[in-house]
Amino acid sequence: MPRTFTLDEANTALETLRPIVERMVAHHRSLAAAQKRQRSLVTRIAGNGGDLMPSDLHELADQIQREADAIARCAEEINAAGAQIKSLEEGLLDFPALRGGEEVLLCWKLGEDEIRYWHGTDEGFAGRKPLPLGGPGAKEDAPPVE
Repeated sequence: MPRTFTLDEANTALETLRPIVERMVAHHRSLAAAQKRQRSLVTRIAGNGGDLMPSDLHELADQIQREADAIARCAEEINAAGAQIKSLEEGLLDFPALRGGEEVLLCWKLGEDEIRYWHGTDEGFAGRKPLPLGGPGAKEDAPPVE
């Protein structure tokens, strides 16, 4: 069973993980742009090459590798902290938690200031449910806050 987080522990982990997720998303965008340029160059080369130099394609390949390596380093740090990456594009993380002894996931997306949602392990982002504010009147079956 993976490490589980309380809501407070997950929000505390975000203080460290947020800048890593920001870097990961930025590297992913750079990687996607470089891959698009690479496809365009390959198409031009196949069509006659135009005024392309072999170094153009090599430089792009090097950039693609650097961005992929940077994403891998970010992912290693996030995974080592116990969080799960659900989307590179959106910077979506899940934190395993327990709710009544059942494993659930606390869900956070880049741009949110703290964790406000959770979902079952088989529900995913579309199944996100808001965390209650707690206190008197909080529903027994809602919060994964153990």
